[in-house]
Amino acid sequence: MVDSNQTRLHTNLEDPEEGQGSGAHMISTARVPADKPVRIAFSLDNAADDTPPEDAIPLAFPELEQQLQPLPPCHDSVESMQVYKQHCQIAEEYREVRKEIALLEERKKELIAKLDQAEKEKLDAAQLAREFEALTEENRTLKLAQSQCVEQLEKLRIQYQKRQGSS
Repeated sequence: MVDSNQTRLHTNLEDPEEGQGSGAHMISTARVPADKPVRIAFSLDNAADDTPPEDAIPLAFPELEQQLQPLPPCHDSVESMQVYKQHCQIAEEYREVRKEIALLEERKKELIAKLDQAEKEKLDAAQLAREFEALTEENRTLKLAQSQCVEQLEKLRIQYQKRQGSS
């Protein structure tokens, strides 16, 4: 069953020219810049709007963008109060999700930094391994050269002693 207030609201929304003094307003779908405050209000009866101006109502979630703020409810309407409570719950969930996203993004940055550090250390370790291999090879070459020099020195001593003994 549709009551007369709902019929009047429906009629006013379809044809804004009708019922101009009824207190109902046409809902516009035009975009409003995000930096401009927006106040949307409607009434199902001819009672005066006794809600305070938006400036007097503190924002329930000051960190949320203006267009995401829960609109103040019509305290005379149970449905309006329920919608307001649901919007507040959704806004709270949204805030928690954004907080979790921020924490995860921070964690991601930390992990990327650790990964970069690990890759740098891996490259450093690979460079050190190459240097170790090169030094090991150079050490082997020097030991071989030293042993050849020792053998040659020994041969020269023997030749020198033979010359000393024959003279």
